Amino acid sequence: MPLSIRQQRAFAYFLAFPDFSREDRRIQFFLEGINMTWSRRILLTILVLVCALGIALVWTALRPARPVGFQLGQALHTDGQPFTVGIWYPTEARSWPVTWLDLRMMNVARDAPVAGRNLPLVVISHGNAGGPGSHADLALALAGAGHVVAAPMHPGDNHADQSAAGTLPWLSGRTEQVSLTIDYMLGQWVGQGHIDPERIGAFGFSAGGATVLAAVGARPDLRRIGPHCAATPEFICQLFKEGKSPLLDPALAGKGNNYLHDPRIKAEVVAAPGLGFLMGPGTLDDIRIPVQLWSGEEDRIVPYSTNMKPVRQALGARAEFHSVPGAGHVAFLAPCGILRPPLLCADPGDFDRAVFHARMNASVLAFFKNM
Repeated sequence: MPLSIRQQRAFAYFLAFPDFSREDRRIQFFLEGINMTWSRRILLTILVLVCALGIALVWTALRPARPVGFQLGQALHTDGQPFTVGIWYPTEARSWPVTWLDLRMMNVARDAPVAGRNLPLVVISHGNAGGPGSHADLALALAGAGHVVAAPMHPGDNHADQSAAGTLPWLSGRTEQVSLTIDYMLGQWVGQGHIDPERIGAFGFSAGGATVLAAVGARPDLRRIGPHCAATPEFICQLFKEGKSPLLDPALAGKGNNYLHDPRIKAEVVAAPGLGFLMGPGTLDDIRIPVQLWSGEEDRIVPYSTNMKPVRQALGARAEFHSVPGAGHVAFLAPCGILRPPLLCADPGDFDRAVFHARMNASVLAFFKNM
């Protein structure tokens, strides 16, 4: 009868150390058996935990009310470099919770055919260090209701790469990327024929809020950053100072005041916009489209007084304003699932992000239906 692997190891040990007594060899053999038993138990425990985590991720996947297709596209920057675009759209294909994006699993039909004609398009601009999945639940809600949604990963300002944040062309580059995303969706995307080019909207959060405002006619004056940050220690100013941003120098910052206005955008939603203090008198006069504004009453990252207030006052009756009691800055990000990093998932007090998002997504959907 052939020896087992464990017995072979014990026999080899005996040959290597023949001076061991029989009792020593018996003890060694016994200890090897214990080690193998515990190794199996540890391996089994790890496998059980991995399976449990996988089941939990699938069970808590974001699910739209109707089937939604999803794919990743590649738009081109002006320098010829590609950047990723997350794309959601209505489909008739069966969806599965097998697509991972940022912090959540999504129940979608990967690369399925597009269903419907003359579909409105909504471009989502994420905040600083975000990504295409930052507002995945909103994208699913819009796509499930018949919209195509395109969320670019802003080059140099996302969770994997921060090389462009705080540089002179940072904000103008983001604005240009919104237009390049629209170009891609109307000209290169495989489902381009399903989009109505006369119904295009935009959603922006935080730095993405300033991005989409600039895309529809706002002219943020970057020269205001230095004086404002010298007097106000808010979060963005701390980031600029830590990164030794050239935007703190008004003489240099003015070179970044070069924004691309895209008249194809017919309506937009702005949530917790950053850099509102750049919107001085007259800088929002060229915005002629409907705007919906959202602000968290407990937002300490982007305070209302220096960011939302100047935007709201400048837009006046052109803007529909929503103030959210108990909401902090990250409350506008997609609700978290099993993975809950505090920086992205910690909400003040007993604020229920999932309940809030159900209400906000419905309001955003109703707003875009009128464009």
